[in-house]
Amino acid sequence: MKSYVLTVSCDSQRGVVAAISTYLAAHGCNITDSSQFDDQETGLFFMRVAFVSEEGVDQETLIKGFEAPAAELGMQFQIHDSSEKMKVLLMVSRFGHCLNDLLYRWKIGALPIDIVGVVSNHLDYQKVVVNHDIPFHHIVVTKDNKPEAEKKLLDLVSDYDVELIVLARYMQVLSDSLCKKMSGKIINIHHSFLPSFKGANPYRQAYERGVKLIGATAHYVTADLDEGPIIEQDIARITHAQNSADYVSIGRDVESQVLARAVHAHIHHRSFINGNRTIVFPPSPGSYASERMG
Repeated sequence: MKSYVLTVSCDSQRGVVAAISTYLAAHGCNITDSSQFDDQETGLFFMRVAFVSEEGVDQETLIKGFEAPAAELGMQFQIHDSSEKMKVLLMVSRFGHCLNDLLYRWKIGALPIDIVGVVSNHLDYQKVVVNHDIPFHHIVVTKDNKPEAEKKLLDLVSDYDVELIVLARYMQVLSDSLCKKMSGKIINIHHSFLPSFKGANPYRQAYERGVKLIGATAHYVTADLDEGPIIEQDIARITHAQNSADYVSIGRDVESQVLARAVHAHIHHRSFINGNRTIVFPPSPGSYASERMG
């Protein structure tokens, strides 16, 4: 049997679920997991269906056959082969906690992706990456060479056929053109102190103001800096007994977990962009037991 995931978005209307289930049944497929959401404010409908083809029908045949019922109801859809790992490019600067966390989850199989390379504007994590048998690409970024540096990045995206870019604390702003070209395919992580505490050492600023909650936000990257559709967030409580170094340590843990959960949702096709927001369906059976792994 072959496993697939069907994702659908369209205008809210009668008959969508029936059309999907009827089509899958007619092609010898059995639904193993299904999630749906009808957005009353936008009038849009979203659905994710995991299924197995008991007759071994191939992906191309399923896609071709579903085009007619999809067109009739105005559905935008994709059918993904669950056995194919998404090709992911990681990007990092000088803070390696998120990178190390992603590499660990990838190594133990908790994050089933194909890491095709790591890009950095510094050399701090070259050895770490190479020791994982992953290509490391050092692309220096300055005010004068930014267009050239971004062209090198785009060449890598093309050469590796990259499906997702993960900014694992990459501290360079991507151009509007790149954000548009990879729309819905770049995930970023940052602390949740914005816009209150900007610039250098935001955790120190938060400590000095007596902040009691440390959080992190993972979102899709858009031309609006740090304002893309949010995929995942979380917080940790702080007490008066903790110092500024504790803030940093706790903050890094939260960032790592939130980014991993956001990537996990995306690669399993559970995250849908809905205007300035996202629809994120819960993990399906077969996903790793908890997305809150430490």
